[in-house]
Amino acid sequence: MRVKRVGSYGSVFLTLALSACQTLGSDPVTAADPPAFSTGILTSNEANRLGRADLAAGNYGNAERHFRTAVEENATDVPSWLGLAAAYDNLSRFDLADRAYSRAIALNGETFEIINNYGYSYLLRGDRGRAEQYFARALALEPNNPVARNNLRILRSGERPTRDVPI
Repeated sequence: MRVKRVGSYGSVFLTLALSACQTLGSDPVTAADPPAFSTGILTSNEANRLGRADLAAGNYGNAERHFRTAVEENATDVPSWLGLAAAYDNLSRFDLADRAYSRAIALNGETFEIINNYGYSYLLRGDRGRAEQYFARALALEPNNPVARNNLRILRSGERPTRDVPI
């Protein structure tokens, strides 16, 4: 590993930057983990955790990279397939999102989360008819789910969907 020598200006800047990050007289604030995909399947892989953090922060390219790494390391990691699909949706790479959703369905079946997210994907694409079909299927699985009900409300009101994590 090569180490570059930092000149005196660089070390002064680094010292100032690091000291500016500290809070005097209080405990450090810890950031909460980003919202997890509620699939009921636990994942302990670091690439998935980083992908979720990037997805929540709107860093969709980085999220895609991390989730892709996660599924390359464990091809049966359904939460990572869902995260990868959501990242692709937000990058408007719907062809790749379709493949990720298909893989998640093949591994875990048509769960509420997968079907609802797939419906949101179609909403982002502007395919309102197909989005409504998927939201109806999601509601058939969980009739009182507020997320799916809200997605249907967005669809029927004509609001523009946000490019955000659907669940």
